[in-house]
Amino acid sequence: MRKNLKSLRLLFALLAVFGLVAAACGDDGEDTGTGDGTETTEPADDPCVVDQDALDAAIAAVEEGGTDDTDEGTDDGADLDGSGMRVGMVYDIGGKGDQSFNDAAFEGLTRAQEDFGFEVEDLEPSAGGENRGELLQLLADEDYDLIIGVGFAFEEIIAEVAGNYPDITFAVVDAAPEADNIKGLVFAEEEGSFLVGAAAALTTETDHVGFIGGVESPLIQKFEAGFVCGVHAVNPDIEIDSTYITQPPDFAGFNDPARGGEIASSMYEDGADIVYHAAGGSGGGLFETAYDNGDVWAIGVDSDQYLTVGEPQNERILTSMLKEVDVAVYGAIEDFISGDTAGGATVFDLSIDGVGYSTEGGFIEEHVPTLEGYKSLIIDGTIEVPDTPGS
Repeated sequence: MRKNLKSLRLLFALLAVFGLVAAACGDDGEDTGTGDGTETTEPADDPCVVDQDALDAAIAAVEEGGTDDTDEGTDDGADLDGSGMRVGMVYDIGGKGDQSFNDAAFEGLTRAQEDFGFEVEDLEPSAGGENRGELLQLLADEDYDLIIGVGFAFEEIIAEVAGNYPDITFAVVDAAPEADNIKGLVFAEEEGSFLVGAAAALTTETDHVGFIGGVESPLIQKFEAGFVCGVHAVNPDIEIDSTYITQPPDFAGFNDPARGGEIASSMYEDGADIVYHAAGGSGGGLFETAYDNGDVWAIGVDSDQYLTVGEPQNERILTSMLKEVDVAVYGAIEDFISGDTAGGATVFDLSIDGVGYSTEGGFIEEHVPTLEGYKSLIIDGTIEVPDTPGS
């Protein structure tokens, strides 16, 4: 890789001498120069752009090294005995059956229970999620040993409840409150979203794609920012529509498939042929709409939604951004049963396969080498994926 980088530096120097403009993958036209030939190092100024030679070198290195089929390692602690312990979980809006975020947490909880043999109580909040705190409090009052909140909306309330129960260990997905008894399970959603954005850009036939967010919050903006970056890394001229279903404190956007379908329909009618969602249960409306259209694609999120949604709608699911919530939940429980009750944040990023993309269906198989090349460049820091839109 270092030899390739040295070669690239020499190449750019020669190009500058001869007055050529090296634009690599191009520029996004939004905050760059006017194209008058005076900017010769534009790719270095854009975190989403990488020189094609560097990408080619990364692809070659990945292909030479082969794929790394890393085992999740969930059998490592299978001999631990959790009998006599009690684990409680409170889901986010939509609860079990959302075929996405909550179901992934449930999968991790179920697998851990099968391996370790503890008692489980899992609870679903009201439609608006107003009773999250009451449910956490209920589990704490009943002396559960480990209590898990699923979703960033738990951040403040779980910190409040945990402060009143210092002898109970808590865990929260998508947040990391600073407390000695709260385990924060956070993800680099922008990195996984970059890869499905690149997949969308490599697949689109209209040079027009879309993003649907459930609630316009900093967390969901990470999905949008990464997706946009990945699209523009491949082709900065691709048009991207972005829409959020609701604004905080209204979290209903995570469980409104009808509205998700309406937004998707509008995007497809306007020319987008691929739409990515980070909207929980609302994504069901996207999948229905994509299937009804027949010649467009949807991109899933959190779980491999080609598998969770099933036939026939999965025929139009191009890929999914994988967020290993099940692995994070399992790991938090395993750590607790092993005696680790301390708080602190664990970050699940591309370097440990905490996020990624799915290939079920075979629809992006031809693009996997390119996506793996981008992945390696993100891991080594060559590409710095932004976590806020427009940054």
